Amino acid sequence: MTRSTHTLTLAQGTVDVAVDLYGQEGHSGQAGHPFLLLHGGGGPQTVTPFAGFLAAQRPARVFAPVHPGFDGTDRPEWLTDVTTLAQVYAELLDALDLRDVAVVGNSIGGWTAAELAALGSDRISSVTLVNAVGLSVAGHPIAETFSLTPVELSRLSFHDPSKFRFDPGKLTDAQRAVMAANRATLQVYSGPHDMADPTLTERLAKVAHPTLVAWGASDQVVDADYGRAYAQAIPGAEFLLLEGTGHMPQAETPEQLLPVLWDFADAHATDLPQH
Repeated sequence: MTRSTHTLTLAQGTVDVAVDLYGQEGHSGQAGHPFLLLHGGGGPQTVTPFAGFLAAQRPARVFAPVHPGFDGTDRPEWLTDVTTLAQVYAELLDALDLRDVAVVGNSIGGWTAAELAALGSDRISSVTLVNAVGLSVAGHPIAETFSLTPVELSRLSFHDPSKFRFDPGKLTDAQRAVMAANRATLQVYSGPHDMADPTLTERLAKVAHPTLVAWGASDQVVDADYGRAYAQAIPGAEFLLLEGTGHMPQAETPEQLLPVLWDFADAHATDLPQH
């Protein structure tokens, strides 16, 4: 893994974005297929192992940015919502001069991926939303996670919480500080409607990229019917239920998620190295 920092300029101002890159080349010396992997509210560590796994198992270059404000990075005052964060990542794809990009996002990263798809960048070849939030679905509210302890959140997030036991007492002061800052940043991005934007539906109707909505069946943060509504809001989107996994399949069942992501990217790429 290598980390680089990119200073991006938008109409609102400049922002520094740290990007971790996993995998350099594909098989036979070909450049690996680019994936933009967007993390959820738990921070970059929720996708870091999967990014390495994907790059090791397939000819992929996985670009995993840190949302500004997470993990000690700076967030400019004007960057306060997911719609603007998506504009940042559209600018990042331009700065990196990437093409044929498979965009993948989990949770609030999935919301960001959906907003990025709605911008219509011709650098993107496919979009996969993994247990995304951001949509308002009647009768299927998003769990109020900010009031939960880490243990309570784990019970909602995983098919088998026993494998992800968390002991807050073992955290260092530095780790607590990072978690608190991440939580504060997440609250800023989540907006006044707690992880949802009532205007998102109209933007999703404009998405023209091939889109897959993949959903952990055991998710109690956002249930499977919420996921089905997400797919219905995007023209031509496919919906795939992932059994035996919850809100973060990339962490709980990476070996199940990986072929799903790769096969969808493969089916819609214009220049994908063969595995």
